[in-house]
Amino acid sequence: MLYDCSSLAERERGIAAAIEAVGRGDLIVMPTDTVYGIGADAFKNWSVTALNNAKGRTTPVPVLVGSRHTLDGLVFGLPQAARDLVDAFWPGALTIVVEHAPSLQWDLGSNDGTVAVRMPLHPIALEVLRETGPMAVSSANKHGQPPAETAAEAREQLGYSVSVYLEGGPCPEPVASTIISVVGGEHRILRAGAIPVEKLREVVPDLIVPES
Repeated sequence: MLYDCSSLAERERGIAAAIEAVGRGDLIVMPTDTVYGIGADAFKNWSVTALNNAKGRTTPVPVLVGSRHTLDGLVFGLPQAARDLVDAFWPGALTIVVEHAPSLQWDLGSNDGTVAVRMPLHPIALEVLRETGPMAVSSANKHGQPPAETAAEAREQLGYSVSVYLEGGPCPEPVASTIISVVGGEHRILRAGAIPVEKLREVVPDLIVPES
């Protein structure tokens, strides 16, 4: 079911349907501040498996959160650099790779004890996330296909594997988030993206940038 969130009434119905779908383990598609994302409850392992099956690939899935404070409950000690980056760029297009708490009962596809976390700057995504809690979210497209910039585009690729599509219009800036790892005492860019290196270095001067 696709909900047009430009209508207030349909937006309310859609967000309620999305929250209910995530709760029962189904997949949803929602807009973010980068590209549209396909999401599942991060703590329902079968839902994360369904997400990877829908995309046609198996790789570690990042997590989106609806509050900065949620991060503290997910990690095993948060480095100061990570806190500084969160303060400067969340909500926004910055994904941070941290060591997750060993007590968490989830399987996001990573076997090295780390998780990539982001708080998106989009009202629809935040409204959903604040009710569902952390969600495993990847770009809403089939593996090898371009990321969807509308929910309608996502539906063309993902079809009935997704229960609820939230249409929020075209992405304002369809650029992937910047990914920084703060694991092991190093601060390293893993993927260049929406946030320029110069801005990041104002916060973390010793940031390691891969050679192009």
